Amino acid sequence: MTRRMADGEKPYRVYRGGRAKGKLSTLSRPSESAGAGAKTADGSPPGRYPGPGAKPKRRRFRYGRILVIVFALFLLWLTAWILASYFSFRDGVRAAEKRLPKAAQPQLKNQGGLLLTHSTTILLLGTDHSSISSRAGDNHSDSIMLVRTDPDRHRLSYLSIPRDLRVEIPGYGAAKINAAYQVGGPALAIRTIRNLTGLEINHVVIVDFSQFRDLIDEIGGITIDVPKPIYSNSFDCPFSAAKCASWKGYRFSKGRQHMNGQRALIYSRIRENRLDPSETDATRAERQQQVLQAISSKLASAGTFLDLPFIGGDLLKPLATDLTPGEFLQLGWVEWRANGGKALHCRLGGQGETIGGQYYILPDELNRPVVAMFTGDSAPQPPPPGSGIYGPGCVVGKATLGTR
Repeated sequence: MTRRMADGEKPYRVYRGGRAKGKLSTLSRPSESAGAGAKTADGSPPGRYPGPGAKPKRRRFRYGRILVIVFALFLLWLTAWILASYFSFRDGVRAAEKRLPKAAQPQLKNQGGLLLTHSTTILLLGTDHSSISSRAGDNHSDSIMLVRTDPDRHRLSYLSIPRDLRVEIPGYGAAKINAAYQVGGPALAIRTIRNLTGLEINHVVIVDFSQFRDLIDEIGGITIDVPKPIYSNSFDCPFSAAKCASWKGYRFSKGRQHMNGQRALIYSRIRENRLDPSETDATRAERQQQVLQAISSKLASAGTFLDLPFIGGDLLKPLATDLTPGEFLQLGWVEWRANGGKALHCRLGGQGETIGGQYYILPDELNRPVVAMFTGDSAPQPPPPGSGIYGPGCVVGKATLGTR
């Protein structure tokens, strides 16, 4: 049904249900005469029908989604990096395990727990093979050191044993302690040191100091705080024969300094300081402790972690050991947690004496108390006054034992 509309009357629509009550607005098509820039009363372009008060929608940049994607990619990269680092490091450890003579394993005591929670005693034997022909066949252990972890106290303890210390070598009688490695390898060295100290040894690490040069270069060098100036003798001259005839020796200034592998190796091997005649082989052992600690700190650094997939296998080339990859990782965590200011530095000692034309250090009765200090069973005490250049004792932190 339709009816004629009066002038000015609003149109209405008829539905099947009947006429809707009230006035209904109608939306007519835009006038053909409206220009391209014409707008409706609410400011919207013709042909669009936004609701009352509605504003045009803007596309928002979804920062949250981007961050989630970036984080997921980072986790994937980190996982791949850790796996590559572990496999590279694991292969290096397995190669180091194969280099350890099988006879050494039965001499070690199972610690009965994780390194993370149990104290562990590790024997470090440093061999110092020289390029000099007269010493090429020398297979003595020039550096002998026990390292003890103490997870409960977050502390590492070091016990240096002078290589000239006169001891009983099982099956060979009295001799310098470094001869045990020469005649019986690491197995006999472990037995000899166990008899001397009364300590069970859980692990052994044999370090070839001549290969440490390459290791230190691999990790970008190390930083050493040299306690006082050094002017060594002219051992192992690196120059030609003509220049070595007039060369006087190596020099090291006092203070913190960055060293490459060659320089760090020389520093750890100096036995004579012309600027301080009181220095001895015990002082050399302290320098070796410095080098080992500096290497440990650098190995635990973020920079070394980023290079692990590429150098993981090379890090273990100077070593022969019974430690497994998992035990190495635990040891690294314990070392990282350890407080350097609490580190305990000890040494055994005695009095120097020449017997049968050879120079020995005869053990001091104070060595036994020093072992108790090393294990934490008694308070650390420095070498007593008057105990000489090889006085036994312990100091805490970065102090040096020096001479008494």
